[in-house]
Amino acid sequence: MRLIRVMCSGRVDLEFILRAFANGQDGVFIGGCRLGECNYVTHGNFDALGNTLLAKMILTQIGVNPERLRIQFMNASDGILLAESINSFAKTIRELGPLGKGEGLDIGLMRLKLEAAKKLVPYLRLVERERLRLPEKSEEKYRKFYGSGEMRTLFDQLIVEKLAMAQIMLLLKESPLSTGEIAEKLSLKPSEVSNYMNVSSMHGLVAYDSAEKRFHLA
Repeated sequence: MRLIRVMCSGRVDLEFILRAFANGQDGVFIGGCRLGECNYVTHGNFDALGNTLLAKMILTQIGVNPERLRIQFMNASDGILLAESINSFAKTIRELGPLGKGEGLDIGLMRLKLEAAKKLVPYLRLVERERLRLPEKSEEKYRKFYGSGEMRTLFDQLIVEKLAMAQIMLLLKESPLSTGEIAEKLSLKPSEVSNYMNVSSMHGLVAYDSAEKRFHLA
């Protein structure tokens, strides 16, 4: 198990979480001070909560079990709670099995999906700050919002297409592929891939080789 210490859980960036999984870690545990008891006026632990809930949605979207990511809030005197929380999390990870294998995913494809998500971090930071950060600091409201239909709609509108496109770009970086091959590799509908390819072609990102009947990076 690898431990990384930062002074405030609010500094646990989305990139840290996604990078850990992309590097093959089977689980990520984040410990922060109790909500409402932040030592800083920024209340960064609510940012950590929002980032964790958003990261869970991203993991689910790419096929990784979101239970591999957990956040727990406690104070400096909660040594027993910390030990119990880590032991409980370690038990969950053992039951889930190795990353990718436990999900039935090809390890290479899983890493590609995680790398695609990691490449979107600058955009995801902007989306989280502009559209997904709640003005009221309440754990109940954060969890309710991130589990709501409104959040699902925002996620579909703002993130799903860009995440799929990032995966497709990484696939095409490896080799030219047809619409059907891309759809099969990423478990997408061919019609969805066609739409993504049309948009990418208009932006000059990909080109179609009519002889080989495959797309490649422009």
